[in-house]
Amino acid sequence: MGALMLQGTGSDVGKSVLVAGLCRALVKRGLRVLPFKPQNMSNNAAVTSDGGEIGRAQALQAIACKVAPHTDMNPVLLKPQADRTSQLIVHGQVRGTLGAGNFRQARSALLGEVLASYARLHQACDVVMVEGAGSPAEINLRAGDIANMGFSRAADVPVVLIGDIDRGGVIAAIVGTKAVIDPDDAAMIAGFIINKFRGDPALFADGYTQIESLSGWQGFGVVPWLAATARLPSEDAVVLERRGTGPGGRKLIACPILPRISNFDDLDPLKLEAGVELRMIPPGHPIPAEAALVILPGSKATIADLAALRREGWDIDILAHHRRGGVILGLCGGYQMLGRSIADPEGLEGPPGTASGLGLLDVETTLHVHKALRPVSGTALGAPFEGYEMHMGRTCGPDTERPFATLSDGRRDGAMNAAGMVLGSYVHGLLADSDQRRALLARIDVVAEGLDYGDSVEAALDEIASALEEHLDIDALIALSMAERKGSRS
Repeated sequence: MGALMLQGTGSDVGKSVLVAGLCRALVKRGLRVLPFKPQNMSNNAAVTSDGGEIGRAQALQAIACKVAPHTDMNPVLLKPQADRTSQLIVHGQVRGTLGAGNFRQARSALLGEVLASYARLHQACDVVMVEGAGSPAEINLRAGDIANMGFSRAADVPVVLIGDIDRGGVIAAIVGTKAVIDPDDAAMIAGFIINKFRGDPALFADGYTQIESLSGWQGFGVVPWLAATARLPSEDAVVLERRGTGPGGRKLIACPILPRISNFDDLDPLKLEAGVELRMIPPGHPIPAEAALVILPGSKATIADLAALRREGWDIDILAHHRRGGVILGLCGGYQMLGRSIADPEGLEGPPGTASGLGLLDVETTLHVHKALRPVSGTALGAPFEGYEMHMGRTCGPDTERPFATLSDGRRDGAMNAAGMVLGSYVHGLLADSDQRRALLARIDVVAEGLDYGDSVEAALDEIASALEEHLDIDALIALSMAERKGSRS
């Protein structure tokens, strides 16, 4: 049984995608592979087979391994709620809130639980593919670290460092990492991978050998820019403002980028539809008047994000859109914002208080400490669906008598206004179902393509795995994962 950890010279260098691609490549070779990330920080999460939640990237990596997501794959998840606080999820369940003052102490105390999850995965497969977080060069965060070298050394897992050449300075980023980290940490790094290369890799041959010479680390290959990555679910909000839109002539779907936006991968399946243009609206820009559909996404701090929405003037845009007869869909926190009020009496997502909603649905929401985490299925808008619930609110009011969905267990979900133009639901993953996309887009007079989103993701993973087989020394990476080190790995 073996293990290999991919760390990066920084955030957004492609660690998640490369781990997913390597997982699929190794599975195609007949190996039993499981993904693992000791600590993740993301508001995009997925419900697991054992009734918890993990980061979206680890759920995608589980798909790459052709296994069901499990909480052991991401034992510590931090979900930012404000600039200095995060909700702490341990083994899939809420354990409280961490602030800047107690973050390091609380994090280091979780190493034992991280190692326990890793040990269970390690015993259940041939190779554990581990993803780091941020960068080991953030030496100011090294004390108490459980995400990068703290885990690598505790579990004796070798590391390959990922450098992103597209952002520039990749030679300095890799060699500089060697220069600033502790020598014992550096000894855990066996080599590097250059990621996101555009053009002829022969042009970088000298740079590649110079990195090997200056760092003393082995190069495992140069990965080209992978267009298939755009067909995978997104995890980090850093990508949202860069998300492109295609040529005009299509119906516009607009989604405002809220400060604590969560589970925005709910919208990714819309990229399959040629008849629509999904536009993520950054702060400082109005919601376009020509939008046919406005989607309010999930939020990790609903009252705070509602206040931010009003500061941007998006509430005025949404109300004008409603007056023009436009369709509005609120998902989870976005559903709560569409109601008359949101109450957080226990201060679960910020200071205790109550805020007035947009008043487009006759419902009221109260946040409660109990968090609903479960897969669900049923019928919505006249079409079947499968998805999952992940929320802390309870919503009631007259418009819930017109539910958005009827669940297979008989419960009702969400609400609609009398005209059927304002819709709200707690179900995530709805739009991954082609029947649901067809039913929703019919409301804005668009005929959906009917493509299967799951098939699209599977095809993208296969394409990425094939590219990694071509451009990386997979045999050497497997050998590294299986190599005996200090004898602590079984």
